Amino acid sequence: MGSEAPLPKWASTPCIMGIDEAGRGPVLGPMVYGCLYCARSYQKTLATLNFADSKTLKEEKREELFENLKADESIGWSVDVIDPRELSAKMLKKNKVNLNEISHDSAIGLINRVLNMGVLLTEVQLLLICFLGNPKKGNIFMSLFQVYLDTVGDADKYRIKLSERFPSIKFVVAKKADSLYPVVSGASIVAKVTRDRALREWVLEETSENMHRSFGSGYPGDPETKAWLAHHKHSIFGFPTLVRFSWGTCTSYYKDMVEVLWESDKVDEDVGYGSSGKQLKLSNVGLGKAAKRKIEEIESSGKGRCKFFHSRKLEQLTHF
Repeated sequence: MGSEAPLPKWASTPCIMGIDEAGRGPVLGPMVYGCLYCARSYQKTLATLNFADSKTLKEEKREELFENLKADESIGWSVDVIDPRELSAKMLKKNKVNLNEISHDSAIGLINRVLNMGVLLTEVQLLLICFLGNPKKGNIFMSLFQVYLDTVGDADKYRIKLSERFPSIKFVVAKKADSLYPVVSGASIVAKVTRDRALREWVLEETSENMHRSFGSGYPGDPETKAWLAHHKHSIFGFPTLVRFSWGTCTSYYKDMVEVLWESDKVDEDVGYGSSGKQLKLSNVGLGKAAKRKIEEIESSGKGRCKFFHSRKLEQLTHF
């Protein structure tokens, strides 16, 4: 269901939603959060669609299930694709944002997106009852919206944080939710297939010679990924933009990189790197000045995040 498509009738009836992620651990590529939602009355049918934790399925099966859910008029879905540059920029900036916070913000963004699409929600059945109206449409609907999430950090703290933000929604935050609840299993497939496609279609922005795409799974322990990192590090400019250079996996490569010195200018002063006329060292990630500036621009402009919220209409990914 696209953001401009008319709301289906089931969207104003009791609904459930699942949220899961893909790519939290890899040193390469984006992290993707996905959600799947449907009418509560469709829950039994959902359980027959053979959704499972995406990590337990072969790629061909995940792709098949993803195409099936896209074609299902009784299901809505959405994703948030977080660029590796945004991940590293947030985790290394002065006021650091850790991965849990980034994950929480992404999940909250998906919930807001579904709400803003016009699905008007409340809690019933032994839950907090309230009414949510849309002043633009001048109407009020009653429906149940229940959200299931795989845990990130402390489950109780995560649930309380979300409940305070969305008091009209009941949250179920559990370990292995992607294997316990079909709606989360579906979200897991959405997130995993989206990330897999993003990696397959990734266009390397760098133009150095001898660059190749044989980077393996992208996980830190993968020998092929380690070999790719070693081959693609640059003594001055660091790593290609595909790499999450804030990951500990990259630390061992920094000792071989050149320590860069330059004269500070107004931009450096504004972001607190030093005072006018002094030379500064950029030794945290081995990046050149241009690369450092690029990260700052991404962080300040918010353009580092590429969002795909075209529920049920997403046919292909845009290159990052």
